[in-house]
Amino acid sequence: MFNVIFTPSMIEVIQRMIPSVFQTLRPGVHRLIAPNPGIMTGPGTNTYLLGEKRFTVIDPGPAIDAHLDAIAKALQEQGASLERVVVTHTHPDHSPAASHLAERFEVPLVGRVIADDGHQDTAFDPDHHLEHDDVFALDDGSALRAIHTPGHVDNHFCFLHDASGTVFTGDHIMQGSTVVIIPPAGDMADYMASLRKLLDYPVKALAPGHGSVIETPVEEIQGLIKHRQGREDKIVGVLKQLAGNLDDLVVHAYNDVDPAIHEIAKLSLWAHLLKLQKEGRAQESGGHWVLI
Repeated sequence: MFNVIFTPSMIEVIQRMIPSVFQTLRPGVHRLIAPNPGIMTGPGTNTYLLGEKRFTVIDPGPAIDAHLDAIAKALQEQGASLERVVVTHTHPDHSPAASHLAERFEVPLVGRVIADDGHQDTAFDPDHHLEHDDVFALDDGSALRAIHTPGHVDNHFCFLHDASGTVFTGDHIMQGSTVVIIPPAGDMADYMASLRKLLDYPVKALAPGHGSVIETPVEEIQGLIKHRQGREDKIVGVLKQLAGNLDDLVVHAYNDVDPAIHEIAKLSLWAHLLKLQKEGRAQESGGHWVLI
């Protein structure tokens, strides 16, 4: 959730690229798309089903009965059972269906909770509380490794499928969009560190929570790091010319994006400023920010 920004034309293009039916992406990796398209979710939340006859489900999305039924139908048609339900994070376009699915099939619910910042699925109550480097065995002999990737939100995890080298990125990395970082649960310093962390793994593809699979993962990650660093450099350049509040600064720091999304952009601007403050490079007083 909270990703900048899928335009209606982008959604239409992506929906043509990705059929909203059970699809096998590679051996042991399958996908269904939740029917929750929008400017913040693209064509809908990607639900991934991993395995052959005992599936692990990642991010079943919002609690939409039709989507829960589609997951159950896919299991039945594949002659498969459900092993566990895993979520990347607890934003309401990713996790609310998880508890319903876990209860329906009497399987463990896996994820991590954080304090509510007004944007969390507060009903989420996992049976297994995720830790970095947790490993889950899949029925085809492969494994799924949890990688703690705070930034978009502090309880965010990506998951590496070792057999295919696919990383399921949730809202850490998007296809066709950048991610909004919303303090205090979101943290730009953590986000950039988490991007670099993924480069330490043998990643061959990125399977995002919204949009299509990214087959050039290293280039994508490096591009995101470059983009975020470029935005930070631009913000520093603006602060060299003027001090101001978020409303003042966003006009200049994000003058290359549609003003209609400046309200959303202010959230990432705030996150960048907090990163600069944490590094001792900027300070805030009465809502006004200045370089130190």
